[in-house]
Amino acid sequence: MKRTLEEINAKIRSGKAVVFTAEEVVGLVKEKGVKKAAEQVDVVTTGTFGPMCSSGAYFNIPQSTPKIKIGGGTVSVNGVHAYGGWAAADFCLGATALPPEDPRNEVYPGLFKYGGAHVIEDLVSGKKVKVKIQAHGTDCYPRKEYQAEYGLKDFNNAVLFNPRNAYQLYNVAVNLSDRTIYTYMGVLKPRLGNANYSTAGALSPLLNDPKLATVGIGTRLFFGGSEGYVAWNGTQHVAEPERDEKDLPLSPSATIALIGDLTRMSPRYLRGTSVTGYGVSLSVGVGLPIPIVNEDIMAHAAVSDEDITFPIVDYSEDYPLGRSANLGRISIAELMTGRIQVDAKKIPAGCMASRARAREIALLLKKLVQEGEFLLTRPVAPLPGATLAEM
Repeated sequence: MKRTLEEINAKIRSGKAVVFTAEEVVGLVKEKGVKKAAEQVDVVTTGTFGPMCSSGAYFNIPQSTPKIKIGGGTVSVNGVHAYGGWAAADFCLGATALPPEDPRNEVYPGLFKYGGAHVIEDLVSGKKVKVKIQAHGTDCYPRKEYQAEYGLKDFNNAVLFNPRNAYQLYNVAVNLSDRTIYTYMGVLKPRLGNANYSTAGALSPLLNDPKLATVGIGTRLFFGGSEGYVAWNGTQHVAEPERDEKDLPLSPSATIALIGDLTRMSPRYLRGTSVTGYGVSLSVGVGLPIPIVNEDIMAHAAVSDEDITFPIVDYSEDYPLGRSANLGRISIAELMTGRIQVDAKKIPAGCMASRARAREIALLLKKLVQEGEFLLTRPVAPLPGATLAEM
């Protein structure tokens, strides 16, 4: 069975496309087999929602009178450091940026209360933020100090650009040391006191197209509550990871860089997140529609929680010393029970991503495709290590 992207988009335009979420299609394939499922389904939708530290936004401000040059000066937004080294009126705000003073919560000292991610959430929530600029002044940009309040619509441009999102596979984090450690994977208790992971499992976008056969540069996807695009491979992208017999990666692997119009996004799918003892991050909602152009794509899109296994990593040694403790692998299905066995010990397991919100994204994207409001795009180039399917 083969179908083209044009055939799928024609069905989407006519309201006749058959769309399943990545969770729904698992049962269909078990019931009918890959061949019949591929003949029936046109599109499979995926979703994920969790902290993605490598995120941020860039802005262009309306110029003051007299004009001011941000480049070479300093800029802050609601007290949070931003980067102004691009040009006269452009600045970039990273999700993990913090204010210069102690940003921790007075009641809970380990909890960072406000950073770049929270500024982004404030803006998409309709709030105004205070931008402060200090500059050295030039003949064409003589002003040296400026501050103003901006809402999202007040900027000339506001763009979410995330260099690394939607990790295809990541670690299950544990702690073998004798002290509690505070990491981007959350609080890890000593002596294998708990395990933390972050994934949407069978809904996860890049796990449902593990060889990146339908996703590449230029792919349109759901991003932060609106549409966005794959701009490039993400930082730390691994082009040729070791794979299992189902083509699933066995270690942290593919990532994607995403871009979209921040003014069209929603705080439901962009949330500032405080990571205790570590800092702040931006929880991002991403949903990828997968065109079922052949049976191989269907087989991969029917990945289940039982199929996906994660490496268990000791973060007291691997970070920062770089030594690896071989603690085995564990499936998402086992992790989702809330307790797992590591080194002959039963320990609680917690997820930093929201499976419920990921499911919501997959269902919302399904609805948009069914109603003809979300057409699929052909990538203009493959991601490193990938070969695009004939579409």
